[in-house]
Amino acid sequence: MRTDTAVRIVEVGPRDGLQNEKALVPTGVKVELIERLAAAGLPAVEAGAFVSPKWVPQMADTAEVLAAVRRRPGTAYPVLVPNETGLARALDGGVEEIAVFGAASESFSQRNINCSIAESLDRFRPVCERALAAGLRVRGYVSCVLGCPYEGAVASGKVAEVSAALAEMGCYEVSLGDTIGVGTAGKARALIRTVAKVLPRERLAVHFHDTYGQALANILACLEEGVTTVDSSVAGLGGCPYAKGASGNVATEDLLYLLEGLGAKTGVDFDAVVAAGRFVSEHLGRPPVSKVSQALAGKAA
Repeated sequence: MRTDTAVRIVEVGPRDGLQNEKALVPTGVKVELIERLAAAGLPAVEAGAFVSPKWVPQMADTAEVLAAVRRRPGTAYPVLVPNETGLARALDGGVEEIAVFGAASESFSQRNINCSIAESLDRFRPVCERALAAGLRVRGYVSCVLGCPYEGAVASGKVAEVSAALAEMGCYEVSLGDTIGVGTAGKARALIRTVAKVLPRERLAVHFHDTYGQALANILACLEEGVTTVDSSVAGLGGCPYAKGASGNVATEDLLYLLEGLGAKTGVDFDAVVAAGRFVSEHLGRPPVSKVSQALAGKAA
């Protein structure tokens, strides 16, 4: 990649990060976290999810969060919706962008959203159609792109197939998620080359979990392949409630440190993100998972 490449970061901590926390996080803390991240210059901050509170209780207050957040011009606040009921609630909340989430693994699809891959795509079509008609932007997620906790290896062709289907529904971008963090740089690079045959690289994003400590290496490989949108989570929050042992997403602080070293342009205030990570980590009663945040804390001690 060129040293002056612009890289767009999608911050997923307030949704994908916090949804895995067992103790309910107060609405006010979520609102402050989102506002801090937006103020840091992150162009997209996931604000929540309109999913069943029975399955993801942490997201039960998404409507209240959206009502309280002071939205900054130019910042996107996407929310996840699984079906038309979720979309109706999102529209009531005045959202401008939604995300739908599928999987490249049949077993994971069944465990995560209780239907087959084909059924999930059929479910998303009317959601996307209605959202687009209402003027919303729609982003797609594909889970388990480099491995499944139930099936093991996942064929890259299946990832490409699901990605193409989401794009055909009108998703402006498809985020490829290594949900259990088993990917390595070579496999990540090969995946991008396969999916790029059906969807241009400028419409792809990557979403890596750091379970085996490979997230940054995988991101670098994908950047070198021409991908310029990366999902990350402040303080390394997250995991997956349906993937046992999957640790958090790559930390936004660590991603920013990598990108700064590469000379990439992000438009994000590094120090403000570090502060936001410490804010939410203090509330959770533990230090940030971010290696960079830990290193900075050590220097300041």
